[in-house]
Amino acid sequence: MSNTEANPQLVVHEGPEHCVGVESYPPKEVPLGGPDAMKVRRTLPNLKRSFVGAWCFIDHYGPEEGMCMDVPPHPHTGLQTVSWLFSGEIEHRDSGDVHAMVRPGEVNLMTSGYGIAHSEVSTKSRASLHGVQLWVVLPQEQADLTREFQHHAPDVWDDHPGVTARMLVGSLGAASSPIHTETPLMGAEVTIAPGTTWEAPVDAAMEHGVLVDTGMVDFDGVRLDNSALGVRDAGLDHLRLHNPTDKPARLMLLGGEPFDEGIVMWWNFIGRTHDDIVRYRQEWNEAPDDRFGRVKGYQGSTKWLAAPPIPDVTLKQRFRRGRAT
Repeated sequence: MSNTEANPQLVVHEGPEHCVGVESYPPKEVPLGGPDAMKVRRTLPNLKRSFVGAWCFIDHYGPEEGMCMDVPPHPHTGLQTVSWLFSGEIEHRDSGDVHAMVRPGEVNLMTSGYGIAHSEVSTKSRASLHGVQLWVVLPQEQADLTREFQHHAPDVWDDHPGVTARMLVGSLGAASSPIHTETPLMGAEVTIAPGTTWEAPVDAAMEHGVLVDTGMVDFDGVRLDNSALGVRDAGLDHLRLHNPTDKPARLMLLGGEPFDEGIVMWWNFIGRTHDDIVRYRQEWNEAPDDRFGRVKGYQGSTKWLAAPPIPDVTLKQRFRRGRAT
């Protein structure tokens, strides 16, 4: 998914280098395009945190009825996109000549690396569009990887009474995913039955995030309402999730080893310097085929999505809990 904000806001990151327990972050509502476009709930990045592991971007959307997503060809650099639907269907096309459908319970991971372009259009075959779009930052040594697309339909994991899960990436207990990433990550959709408490063993080297999709969840005793993101730093080898309601709760559980590199993330680009972003923007707007390639078969009225103007300031690097001064 593209960040289609016409005037992407600069995010100044401030805060402590380490937190104790779970921090909760409310979502910010962002329109995907014009005033009538579908709105998403964005929880990462935010004013206090840039990453959960190498997860660097979380959009949560829907349920929306009807034909509500039509994102023209747009670029990415230095990242991987992870698409996951709860309901609905999206047609994906990219400049690596991949044409695929994004469907519920099937993970699609696209690697931009050096540069890729893709389009996303919801289909009319399902009424309700509901899902998450996640980005993973690539380490500097792998930032220019070749374009790639991975697909996996995970089985349901149900080793704990009242808990079911599907692994997008990484592993959790006996469940694992064949999707490969460039940094140690885990990601799962988890559903918890009413009144159920789940004590889950996790990798103590990873920090973990919980995004609540439906219902309400207590994450290590911290209440998270619908669409809120709770994050806990690395250091503990277990976490506790409890559903305090009389209805099932569904969430995304994300984890990763702390990502300590500094990046510049603006619009749909990730680089390491202000000049990187200036160059990517210029190449996309002036000669998109050279770096990013061409998306074949997109039928929308707009051939491609132009990059907006860069603010008249020097874009600074952002880190896990701060920015360059």
